[in-house]
Parts: sequence; C-alpha cells; structure tokens
Amino acid sequence: MIKLLVLAIGLTFLCRWALGKWPWDYLRAPTTRSQAIFRARKLLNVSAKADHKDIREAHRRMAALAHPDRGGSKAQMQELNAARDLLLDDLPYEISEPPR
Repeated sequence: MIKLLVLAIGLTFLCRWALGKWPWDYLRAPTTRSQAIFRARKLLNVSAKADHKDIREAHRRMAALAHPDRGGSKAQMQELNAARDLLLDDLPYEISEPPR
C-alpha cells in the first residue's frame, strides 16, 4: 500500500515537472474567457494565429453579409462586433509602421 502511495506521488510530481501542470489541472473545464474566444474565432472563421489585419478583414467580410441594411439582423451585427472586439483585445498591441 505504501508503494502505491509513493508511486502515485512520484507520478504526480513527474507530471508537474514534465508537462508543467498538475494532473488534476487536466480535469478542469476550460475557462469562460477561452470558450468565448473559441466561439469568436469560429464565428469570424479565423485561426488562432490570426493577427489584427486578419481579424479586421474577417469582420468586414462577415459584416457585409450580416448587416441589417443587407438583410441581416441587428443581433447578428452585435455578435460580430463583440467577437471582433474580444479577439482584438486578446492580441498584443498592434505596432504601426513608421510613416515614410
């Protein structure tokens, strides 16, 4: 019984050392923010590596389809705007190019 306890503790610390997380961290559900970011990426159809330009282009493309003046609804447009804002806030600040 002691051997099993020592083995379990050893495996726990090995997991922490090798993977950087405790074993019980893998059992937790993802955070609400990460779920919201996942839904926003899915709504705008952008990858996890999308930058400011990609997110803005995807928003512009989707907004052209969902705009209330073109048959979309106000709720769809609000969802797209919220998704864009969330993804842009999640990125580091954009470094603009110096003027030429």
